[in-house]
Amino acid sequence: MPDLFTAHADAWAVLSGGRPGGAVARFPGVRAACSGTPAPQDNGADVVDPALADPQEVAAWFARRGTPWAWRVREGSGWGGELIVAQRLAQVDAAAFRPAGLPPGCTARVAGPADVEDLAAVDVAAFGGDRAAVRDRFAELVRTPGVELVLVTGAAGPLAAAYTVASDLDAGPAVLLGGVGVVPAARRRGLGAGLSSWALSRAFAAGARFAHLQPVDDAAARVYARLGFTPGPGLEVRAPGGTGARPRP
Repeated sequence: MPDLFTAHADAWAVLSGGRPGGAVARFPGVRAACSGTPAPQDNGADVVDPALADPQEVAAWFARRGTPWAWRVREGSGWGGELIVAQRLAQVDAAAFRPAGLPPGCTARVAGPADVEDLAAVDVAAFGGDRAAVRDRFAELVRTPGVELVLVTGAAGPLAAAYTVASDLDAGPAVLLGGVGVVPAARRRGLGAGLSSWALSRAFAAGARFAHLQPVDDAAARVYARLGFTPGPGLEVRAPGGTGARPRP
């Protein structure tokens, strides 16, 4: 199976490179992805080889773009800088994927620009946040090449949403699943598993050889384990802070 951390960096390159004002760059040992937005979590430097990385060079690139940013490094790498968050990663090969169906009465479809309000409504109900900001994020995602948004509806209206990011860079053909949200009233019915399966089945049919995601907690990890996902090495998001890294050897 391809390297999980590399696949994650591939997905960020697709997300950032296809957005208005976004940019990606390669430096020795580092792949940088700037979304063009002021959200530091959306602007990151993925350290693929710490021995080759020059932190000052990477920091200067982000400084020229005028955005806050953070390092993304492999868990336990010893990279410096204050830890912002540790994130789990999980993966499944296409051949090991075990799909689940949607609950009766629910329908999934690819979402388009006309669905932005419904996507935002589901996301805010599932995760909270400012409705206008969430709507703007979905309006941008729906126009980003390589990103596919999925909406599940039922008799009560929009019930769940997610997105996939298709990449075919250093890790080969892969797909990232993200943003899986279910409105509170529709939870515990298998919607998350069914929505994820529907979206990933499309990606595998389109040529992805494996899928990866970030389980947010133990409950999510158990859902994805039933679909065949296995945990892999995690990643750490670290603040730049000074040079932002340990000294080069």
